[in-house]
Amino acid sequence: MPARARPPADGQPPGRGADASARPSGDGRAPEPGATATVRLFVALDLPEAARAALVAWRGPLLAREAALRPVPAEALHVTLCFLGERPAAAVEPLGEVVARCAGPVEGIALGAPLWLPRRRPRLLAVALEDRHGELGALQERLMDALVAGGRAQRETRPYLPHVTVARVRRGEAPRAGGELDPSPPCAFGGAAVALYRSHLGRGPARYEALRSVKLA
Repeated sequence: MPARARPPADGQPPGRGADASARPSGDGRAPEPGATATVRLFVALDLPEAARAALVAWRGPLLAREAALRPVPAEALHVTLCFLGERPAAAVEPLGEVVARCAGPVEGIALGAPLWLPRRRPRLLAVALEDRHGELGALQERLMDALVAGGRAQRETRPYLPHVTVARVRRGEAPRAGGELDPSPPCAFGGAAVALYRSHLGRGPARYEALRSVKLA
């Protein structure tokens, strides 16, 4: 199991989002001059359909008895590798190139223990991942090395905790189950793709837009 650590932000940390009027094209090109100056970005590993289906089936009974939880849409389930925050729209293309250079096969992932994060006052429900071959950790480290070397990110001081956020706690509410969580289902898989995402914040759940995506073998 990976060491316990503060989780990445899953593309939606506290704070205000970028203006949704700036919409870079799906091929990673920056908007035309005059568009909104910044976009909210993160890099993530996409899950295969089988893994998403297993997580959706597992969380179903819990959501039925936990009104405080708001599910993450099935198509938005992912593993955050690096949160980049607000960046100039012109940075999208070079960041996409970094993602493409760092991408590589990620096999030997398995669903691990479910987690309330943070433990005392949970804001989200997640499932940790077992990195059996070390390839997920290697991808995250390779990506961070490239971003830091290029002056595009600062290195985290805490160990990386790979996980998938499956639900968020509604504002002003608290889950009743506390630490009582059913074991996650047995499921082993490989990463489907590595992608640079834009996070659109506003009313309702965040919407994630893939600006550059690299499929993995």
